[in-house]
Amino acid sequence: MPEAGALAAAGLGLLGLLVGSFLNVVIHRLPQMMERRWAAECASAQGIAEDSSAATESFNLVVPRSFCPHCGHQIRWFENIPVLSYLALGGRCAACRSRISVRYPLIELATAVLFAWCGWRWGMGPGAWVWCGFAAAVLSLAMIDWDTTLLPDDITLPLVWAGLCSAALGLTSTGLSQALWGAVGGYVSLWLVFWGFKWATGKDGMGYGDFKLFAALGAWFGWTALIPIILMASVIGALVGIAMKMGGQLREGGYVPFGPFLALAGLTALFFGPSSILAVLGL
Repeated sequence: MPEAGALAAAGLGLLGLLVGSFLNVVIHRLPQMMERRWAAECASAQGIAEDSSAATESFNLVVPRSFCPHCGHQIRWFENIPVLSYLALGGRCAACRSRISVRYPLIELATAVLFAWCGWRWGMGPGAWVWCGFAAAVLSLAMIDWDTTLLPDDITLPLVWAGLCSAALGLTSTGLSQALWGAVGGYVSLWLVFWGFKWATGKDGMGYGDFKLFAALGAWFGWTALIPIILMASVIGALVGIAMKMGGQLREGGYVPFGPFLALAGLTALFFGPSSILAVLGL
């Protein structure tokens, strides 16, 4: 690895640890923020006065400070150092010693690896920064969808526009025409699958957020990447779904969200390129 690439990978990897810590907050709080917004809109539509205490309580990605869900202990700065604090605390709250999920440091490490890869491949130029943003957004979407079966417009729609703008500015290797038709093809293809499945079964096979996520992947990688990405997502989703069914871990209704597998296929395309996905699948 060239020295410049190694330095860029190290620098962006360290930044990725910090960003990963913030992504944990996004993954946990954004769905709650959406639910609060929906509840307020429903109450307003029904003419119900909003509870004054709830209206004045600030809840966003910054406020209130992070705290232990078991005892309410506010997390101090030295208890919130990515990965290191988890190891130092033995994976437990400093106050009540309740167990902290290992997922938190894993997301921090995953973000660090993704950012380091971008630094290794693109150095410290603009291309690396836009692909780091892509990786952070897609990782967040994967975890939120897995937890809640939601793919927030707050992330999917900016991701579509960011892909188109990056292509227009030459920050990705995807031409603007390819990015535009990738976004259109990604959305329309899953929209058609959705309505075809609903017509045949009377059931919803996926959510509209999946259309938007696939459109975003098309905007970033171009229309030629759509088939490799959807094939990999479908294969991984089928394997995971079968494994969960055999292990009796399917959720109520037997539903497995498709967004995490789309996201994983997109991150695979980031690492190896869309054409490599077809090679892995033997196509």
